[in-house]
Amino acid sequence: MTEPDKPTAANSGAHATPSAPASPTIYLVAAHPHWERSRVNRQLLQAAQSQPQVQVCDLFGRYPDYAIDVAREQQALVATQLVVLLHPVQWYSMPALLKLWLDEVLVLHWAYGAKHVLRGKDLWLVASTGGSEHSYHPQGYNRYFFDAFLPPYEQTAALCGMRFLPPMVLHGAHAASDSAVAEHVATFAERLQTYPNWPELEELEQCPACEVPGSDRPSEAQETP
Repeated sequence: MTEPDKPTAANSGAHATPSAPASPTIYLVAAHPHWERSRVNRQLLQAAQSQPQVQVCDLFGRYPDYAIDVAREQQALVATQLVVLLHPVQWYSMPALLKLWLDEVLVLHWAYGAKHVLRGKDLWLVASTGGSEHSYHPQGYNRYFFDAFLPPYEQTAALCGMRFLPPMVLHGAHAASDSAVAEHVATFAERLQTYPNWPELEELEQCPACEVPGSDRPSEAQETP
């Protein structure tokens, strides 16, 4: 899987041609425990890997032992403007390794609290569901509209001072036609290519600051709940 690119030294010389402004860097965190079984997410991952401005972290490929290199991940987040979470919805949430990534990387006094290193960046959820869109309805077997399951993502972004972008969701991934999947993948690739020039972002407000009182979080010497 694609690994984050290493910086290269700039060419020197009196006749060097100035380079064009670089596109915003995108860091895509992909989480699927069984890529070989994936019908939609695997194609989305491949589309992202073909984009030069996108650095891909395949969590299950990079950390099969669940031992996350926190410093490496934080460094990648500092260097990016858009963080993409790509995953199938499992039990109305994210795969376990992605939740662990959030727990260990977005820590107190770095992502929130005394410091907000990610403030001003964007967070974009790209997810797929096995259930149809109709199943996410008060009369469907999932009993709620899909938006009801988004607050944990939205508030994670808010606590870190990030802007939560409108999610891109494909419902009924197992039953979707090949043409529908291909259209979905093409739209995803186009969105990556054109970020941040999305018309809807002009009217999307920055997230209000969520300041955490010191009394609500333990000091380093105290135990967590």
